[in-house]
Amino acid sequence: MKKGVTSLVFALVFGFTATATEPIAEETKAVKADASKVTWKAYKVTGSHYGSIALKEGNLVFDGDKLTGGNFVVDMGTISTEDLEGESKGKLDGHLNSPDFFDTANHGTSTLKFTEVVASGKNAYKVTGDLTIKGITKSVNFDVSIYGSKATANLKVDRTAFDIKYGSGSFFDNLGDKAIYDEFDLVVDLEF
Repeated sequence: MKKGVTSLVFALVFGFTATATEPIAEETKAVKADASKVTWKAYKVTGSHYGSIALKEGNLVFDGDKLTGGNFVVDMGTISTEDLEGESKGKLDGHLNSPDFFDTANHGTSTLKFTEVVASGKNAYKVTGDLTIKGITKSVNFDVSIYGSKATANLKVDRTAFDIKYGSGSFFDNLGDKAIYDEFDLVVDLEF
């Protein structure tokens, strides 16, 4: 009888120990802002422009090796055109910072917070997030790929959803070759 009780106690203690595994804690990994890059490309009837904008801070959240979340802050005052030089670059950079576009004097940062992350393949994820530009928050969908300590994402953003309507053929008539398309692209390369 004593042997049976000891065996039962032994089985209970070690059985619970073996089956009561602790869940893997989520790990937040800070993004190296200086080593990361955010580039933009905007389109107009007569061509396009591209440039960069600085990531102020950010992090990615993992459960083991699976991406589960992320938060980012972009310094809007750093928006810069890279396909122009001199006076043309200065004019476009100034215009992008003005109330016609991003109004960076009143809206110094933009944010992106992941709200849903779904694995879509090896190291690939479909992400839904809340993007805030000029104090307006809208849901966006995009793809993220993770390779070691690097991540890439591609977003297509409709600027008019954030009250950026300057030169939009959706809101103004007779713009001709001065029309600027509503969507612009963001390509994000992160190191963490």
